Amino acid sequence: MNPFLGVVLHAIGGFSSASFYVPINKVREWAWETYWITLGFVAWVIMPEVGGLLTTPDLWGILRQSPGSSMAWSYFFGVLWGFGGLTCGLSLRYMGLSLGQSISLGFCAAFGALIPPIFEGTIGELVWTGSGLLILLGVVICLGGIALCGWAGVLKERQLSEAQKKEVIKDFSLFKGLAFATFGGIMSSCMAFAFKAGQPIAQASKAAGTSDVFVNIPILVLALGGGFTTNFFAAMILSARNKSFGDYTLRPRSTLLSNYFLAILSGLMWYGQFFFYGMGTTKLGEKYDFSSWILHMAFIIIFSNLWGVYLHEWRLVDRRTRIVLWVGIITLIASTIVIGYGNKLAGKA
Repeated sequence: MNPFLGVVLHAIGGFSSASFYVPINKVREWAWETYWITLGFVAWVIMPEVGGLLTTPDLWGILRQSPGSSMAWSYFFGVLWGFGGLTCGLSLRYMGLSLGQSISLGFCAAFGALIPPIFEGTIGELVWTGSGLLILLGVVICLGGIALCGWAGVLKERQLSEAQKKEVIKDFSLFKGLAFATFGGIMSSCMAFAFKAGQPIAQASKAAGTSDVFVNIPILVLALGGGFTTNFFAAMILSARNKSFGDYTLRPRSTLLSNYFLAILSGLMWYGQFFFYGMGTTKLGEKYDFSSWILHMAFIIIFSNLWGVYLHEWRLVDRRTRIVLWVGIITLIASTIVIGYGNKLAGKA
């Protein structure tokens, strides 16, 4: 157990997740669904297998020795998470990185962090220990930071004209974005359940000789495979509706090379988030492992908002709105410190 290293690993994963959507700004002559499922094939099919083969002695042997029920539940929660991943992606399309991530991950953080201990009947234990109370305080601080970032987005929406919104975010639509972010945030929390259901797989991985920091990696083969299933069918429906199947081949060669490179880069960064998330959970310990999810969400929101600033998503707003945004980001950073310290105390208990 190494809480500091766990926080660092979650920070790397959060940066990777916050950055994966940035390359879409350079994609040309592709429909959204073409880009999305191409990066998804890399992130949810290819990289989980590559990561598993590189970090375990025998990936397929580990899965063969794992309980069938554990694998089935990991895949099932991955399918449910896939709905969340798809709609969270649409929220980024309609609201941008800052607002889309803040709102969708607000729901994701709350449900993903608190429902597992509630479901297991261990939530009451938190209020009887100093470390547990500190972690709960960190969760509250994190949700407060998320609310501030979301409020900054509302202020931005009120200040800008429709033309200005389209100038900053091409497909801006607050109503669509809010709907997708809310549903997506709730469903995305199912990834926390996929990891929980996959713990027998992690145990089989450890028994096979996998390093402790990589024991969760085989779970991703099933969980992300489930997510790809959902997104593949959704993307094919959108491609048929929008007649965008020609995007994959019927474009200038230079455009295709650039778009495929950007989609592959996005897929690599997307996979990186759960690769480092899986490692981070092993370093925070099992006593309050639910706090890994809130840390993961917090770092994604921090870096998403920083990317939003860099990409000038906030360039047309007033000083007050920027202050609210930065207070929210600082609050989120503080929450990660509190949660990390709470886990450190839990490890000493």
